[in-house]
Amino acid sequence: MSIWWSLHLRREAASVPLARRLLIGTMETSGVDPDISFDLSVALSEACANAVEHGGRERPGEKTGAYRVTAYLDGEKCRIEVADSGPGFPARRVVRRSAPAPALTSENGRGLRLIEQLADHVHVRNRPGHGAVVSFDKILKWREGALLRAV
Repeated sequence: MSIWWSLHLRREAASVPLARRLLIGTMETSGVDPDISFDLSVALSEACANAVEHGGRERPGEKTGAYRVTAYLDGEKCRIEVADSGPGFPARRVVRRSAPAPALTSENGRGLRLIEQLADHVHVRNRPGHGAVVSFDKILKWREGALLRAV
């Protein structure tokens, strides 16, 4: 059994906890280990916050722009993807996985590094003319008697 869902959200701060709560609820109901659920929910919050802050261009008729969150829970793995419509990442960030750590006084630059620490695999890419995509995977651990537990 597997579950997937996709949200199309406004680029507003209030959308971040909505996505996080949906993910936590899905994983809790499915029987995912709470520590794994917490790690993924923090990573998702960071990816959504990046999309809200840096997701860029507003389209005609849209006041705030939008971004998309898609989550797949399938057997042993969860994959989450956050796609925005902004300018994308600088080319060096997409190519180099180990960007220098931000200065201690910097207000930006920690979100992707945190996602990299919480997930098993992180992929950052640009969609030319359409924004950035951050996707990350994590191997799931299950509670005893979980509904989706891999057999």
